[in-house]
Amino acid sequence: MRALAVIPARYPSTRLEGKPLLKLGDRTVIQRVWDATVESGEFDDVVVATDDQRIVATVEQFGGVALLTSPLLANGSERVAAAADALAGEFDIVANIQGDQPFVSQDAIHALLAPFREGQSAEMTTVAMPLHPDLADDPNTVKIVTDITGRALYFSRSLIPANPRHLDHAYLQHLGLYAFTREALRRFPTLTATPLEAAENLEQLRALEHGMVIVARVASSSSIEINTPEDYERARAWVRENETSPA
Repeated sequence: MRALAVIPARYPSTRLEGKPLLKLGDRTVIQRVWDATVESGEFDDVVVATDDQRIVATVEQFGGVALLTSPLLANGSERVAAAADALAGEFDIVANIQGDQPFVSQDAIHALLAPFREGQSAEMTTVAMPLHPDLADDPNTVKIVTDITGRALYFSRSLIPANPRHLDHAYLQHLGLYAFTREALRRFPTLTATPLEAAENLEQLRALEHGMVIVARVASSSSIEINTPEDYERARAWVRENETSPA
């Protein structure tokens, strides 16, 4: 099974412009994502797909590979599809490793590929982790519910399910990692936008509304996603506390 990882990284952002190029310790956000993806050992090739030449230059400076893709693409998965089409070579699985997760864990990346490596029937896979109570009401933290086999039922920025008194297991936070069969990735950009996708501003709901099967695995390791200036400050604090060498 040949697997490609594409790291989509946009420069414009209404909440935090240029976040792939922000520094965390001695590395940029995008370099941290690149390093973690390569070090996972899960992929035959890794590439950054971006809309900005500044990101291309940064990636090439640290020895990575980057492709310049159209700024008109609607979401990360469309950018991943465009990058996969532009590359020579055939891949069975293509993963979307979001460029705003500088601390993405090896556990999460392995969980993303596990259903395919185990022969489970799925068009897409994704990853969840136990939801921290402090993030329950945060609309920037996406939640997921699955059926008893791990198939995704719904994703929301609201807390789901609604009544915690009747839940006998942990709430789950969705991590923005996806892997597609090559056929599913070719199909995804052709799907029409859907009402729930628009309501939640979550591209994965387009796949669910069109009947695609998404299998989710739960990873034990947490990860700080950088969506807002507050997230960036949390990430900087984590680096100071965990990576600063003692004097």
